[in-house]
Amino acid sequence: MVPRKQIIALAIWAAGQTIWAQTDPGPRSGPPSAGQPLPGLTAGELAYFAAGISRFSEVDSVSGTEPGATGSGLGPRFNMNSCAGCHAQPSAGGSSPSPTSRQAAQVNPQIAMATRYGATNTLPPFIQPNGPVRVVRFVRNADGTADGGVHDLFTITGRSDAAGCSVAQPDFATAEQQQNAIFRIPSPVFGAGLIEMIPESTIVANLAANAQEKTGFGIGGIVNRNGNDGTITRFGWKAQNKSLLMFAGEAYNVEQGVTNDLFPNERDETPGCVFNGIAEDHFNRAATSATAAMSDIIGMAEFMRYLAPPVPAPPNGPPGNPQAQSVANGNQVFGQIGCALCHTPMMQTGKSQSAAMTNKPVRLFSDLALHNMGSGLADGITQGLAQGNEFRTAPLWGLGQRIFFLHDGRTTDLVQVIGQHASAGSEANGVVQNFNSLPPQAKQDLLNFLRSL
Repeated sequence: MVPRKQIIALAIWAAGQTIWAQTDPGPRSGPPSAGQPLPGLTAGELAYFAAGISRFSEVDSVSGTEPGATGSGLGPRFNMNSCAGCHAQPSAGGSSPSPTSRQAAQVNPQIAMATRYGATNTLPPFIQPNGPVRVVRFVRNADGTADGGVHDLFTITGRSDAAGCSVAQPDFATAEQQQNAIFRIPSPVFGAGLIEMIPESTIVANLAANAQEKTGFGIGGIVNRNGNDGTITRFGWKAQNKSLLMFAGEAYNVEQGVTNDLFPNERDETPGCVFNGIAEDHFNRAATSATAAMSDIIGMAEFMRYLAPPVPAPPNGPPGNPQAQSVANGNQVFGQIGCALCHTPMMQTGKSQSAAMTNKPVRLFSDLALHNMGSGLADGITQGLAQGNEFRTAPLWGLGQRIFFLHDGRTTDLVQVIGQHASAGSEANGVVQNFNSLPPQAKQDLLNFLRSL
C-alpha cells in the first residue's frame, strides 16, 4: 500500500504539473520589441519614416479646431480619431491596447470616443474598459442580403465642432441579439513593408510545398486575389487588401471617416454633417518639401513600409538555462505537430527599390494564405475570395507582447487560442489534436516558444 502522505504528495505534484502545463506565460514585460525603423534605411527613407509616424499618430477632429487634435476630417461616422490609438500595443503599429494583470493599467481608448468633445454617443456593450479595441461588421442587411461592411461605433453628433449634425448610431443591441454583429481587432503592421515585398511566386510555391504532409492533416489553403489585376492580396484579417497604401486609404476613410485621394467620398452624406470639401486628406501642392507635400495616407503607408519587424526575446542566459531550453524545445514542437505547415517560419523578399528590403529574410510565421478555420471561428463575412469561414494565417512575429488574440479579440490566453482553432471543418483540427496529445512539458515548451516571438 502506498502511504497516504505519498498519495497526497503525488496528487499535489500532478495538479501542479497540469496547471503548469496549461499556463500561457502572458505578454512579455520590458521595453517594446517593435516600433523601430528597418535597419539599413537611407537618410531619405528615415525622413519619410519619421514624417509617417507623425501622420500615423495624428489626432483628428472634424475641422481641425479641437484643442490637441491637429488633423481634420473626422466623421460623420468613426471608430477612433487616430491610427495609433488602435494600433498601440506594444508600440505604434501594433495591436489593441488594454490593461492586463502584468502591465500598468490602460483603458480601452474607444471609451473616451463616445463623449469626446461633447459627442452624445452611447457606448456599445461590447466595448469594455479592459477589452480590446473593436470594429463591428454586420453579416446581413435588414432584407437578409449579404452585408459584411463596417458599421462605425460613433458619430460626430453633439460634438462642439459639428454643430447642426444629427445622425444616429447603428442599432448594435439588436444586431448582437440577432447574431448579426461580428468583431475585428486591429492587426499589427510591424514588418509590413517586408511582407509587401515577398514575391507572389514565393507565396504560391510555399503554399504548394509539403503537399503530402498537408494533405494528411487536411490542410489546403488558397491565396486571396485582387479582382482587377488578379495579383495576390495579403493585408487584413482575410488578406483583403492589396497594398499598404490601399490598407491606409481604406482604414482612414472607414475607421476615422477621413476622405482621401484613394477613397474620396464620404460614407455618410447626411445634410448638415459634411463640413469639409473632399478629399479631406490630399496631396499638398503648396508644400515646400516632399515630406510636407505627401498626403496622410502616403505618410501612413511609408511608416508601415519602413517599420521593422518585432525582435524575438533573447535567450534567457547561457546554454542549459531551463527557460532557454524550454523555448528551444518549443520551437521543435512547433514544427513537429504541424503548426509550421501554415505558420511558415520564414519567407524572403525579392528585389525592392529599397536596399533595406531587398532579398531579406521575413520571419513572419505565416503563409499569407486563406484557410478554413471551421465553424467555431467563422464570421460569415466574404471578402474577395475569402469565404465566411476563411482567414489569413495570422503572422506570429511579435506575439510575445500581444494581448488579444483571434480576429475578434475574444481571448487573451494562448491555450484557448490553440483550442479554438479546432471546430467542424477546420484545417487545424489535426494540429490541435497533436497539441492535445503532447505531454505536459512539451505543451508548456510550445507556449514558452510562442511568447518568445
